Amino acid sequence: MEKTTLGAALVAVFISAGAHAGDGYPMPVSDADFFDNGNPPAAKVELGKNLFWDKILSGNLNISCATCHHALTGTGDGLALPIGEGGVGLGIARGNGAGLDPDFKDGPVEERVPRNAPFVYNLGAHEFTNMFHDGRLFEDPNNDSGEAVNGFRTPAGAQFPPGIDNALSAQAMFPVQSNAEMAGGADENAQGAAAAAGNLAGSGGVWEILADKLRAIPEYVALFQAAYPDQVTDAADITYVMAANAIGAYEATAFRADNSPFDRYLRGNKKAMSKDAQNGMELFYGKAGCSDCHSGPFQTDLDFHAIAMPQVGPGKNQGPSGHEDWGRIAVTGDSADMFRFRTPSLRNVALTAPYGHAGAYDSLRAVVEHHLDPVAGLYAYADDVANDEAQAVLPEVGSAGDHDFDVMSDPSLVDAIAFANELDPVDLSEKQVDQLMAFLHALTDVNSLDVRALVPWQGVPSGLPLAD
Repeated sequence: MEKTTLGAALVAVFISAGAHAGDGYPMPVSDADFFDNGNPPAAKVELGKNLFWDKILSGNLNISCATCHHALTGTGDGLALPIGEGGVGLGIARGNGAGLDPDFKDGPVEERVPRNAPFVYNLGAHEFTNMFHDGRLFEDPNNDSGEAVNGFRTPAGAQFPPGIDNALSAQAMFPVQSNAEMAGGADENAQGAAAAAGNLAGSGGVWEILADKLRAIPEYVALFQAAYPDQVTDAADITYVMAANAIGAYEATAFRADNSPFDRYLRGNKKAMSKDAQNGMELFYGKAGCSDCHSGPFQTDLDFHAIAMPQVGPGKNQGPSGHEDWGRIAVTGDSADMFRFRTPSLRNVALTAPYGHAGAYDSLRAVVEHHLDPVAGLYAYADDVANDEAQAVLPEVGSAGDHDFDVMSDPSLVDAIAFANELDPVDLSEKQVDQLMAFLHALTDVNSLDVRALVPWQGVPSGLPLAD
């Protein structure tokens, strides 16, 4: 991975040479932009690798972190909306078991995850201080929110433990306590029961149950001792906080992506990008206005915006129907945050379809065209739904699928999403859109194209299978 960083003077030359308006091109990414200076302890990363791929962290021993954040599917799952507990298979082939078991008439999936699985690329960088589409987890060391516990505001509230390294590691505390994602049902296992009861940190809580599982596996005890030599003497010293920190260290290392043609261009190689990509870059940072939100070294302001993105799937139990997703307002309570969602980074964006907080768009070009005229895109999507030509890529999950298009089928709800839109239309020619697409493809790190080495094909300490 190329990590050479040039000075600000060289970047200034690029800025003055480019025909663009706006904030200018970002500084090249360097090791200093990442935790541990881009080099977490190797033993900690090795522990995290095994935990990330091991189904031992799920209540029914059937799902790992990698199930929904797989290296071979752009650190997502390739689906519009994830199928967690009850699903069968990996990636776009993951389903509810229909056809595999005659007893699965409506499918075993009782509750589907209502938002697209976020990708993990570059989340080990210092700037990623909030997580999830609505930012409900964020670093808050000074307790500016008035609700922070041990340096973070999280859905766990007062139960959130001390000792978490950063927001990426904090995020790893939560899928394991979601009944729909990894914990399983309340009547299926102890982890699922604790999760359903909201017992995360207490006696018999989710995180204690997980620590007990890991303490019982000698190979994990040895891995924890190697990763935390000053903290772990024997199995009893292992905590799930240590596991979450190790998972974060692994994700930060394995999914770092800053060796794209764009990165090499910023570092001084003006031939790294094609002419079309360079023209697209000028559009991105100029006329197209993309960098107004997709700013900084990873193309995100980490803020929240309403851009009339179609809402599909079961929703977040909001609105009269219970199938709406109001976004950021659920975190802040501020009406101005209705339908706002976090600006995603665009690194490796060509690898991370489907797009949108609910995965409504299956192609990169389609979501780019939506950005150019969000309200028109929203209404066109609603028309597609009305004519049974929806662009959503939604898996069949039995009765849950009956509500996939409830919002987009209700003109008043579509109007409400349109009313909240913050983006003005941008007029680009087809050629300019092609150039913009060329630039977005130039954000793909070549090291992310062949990731077979990231998968521990030799197996994981629990002995559970890597794939179904």
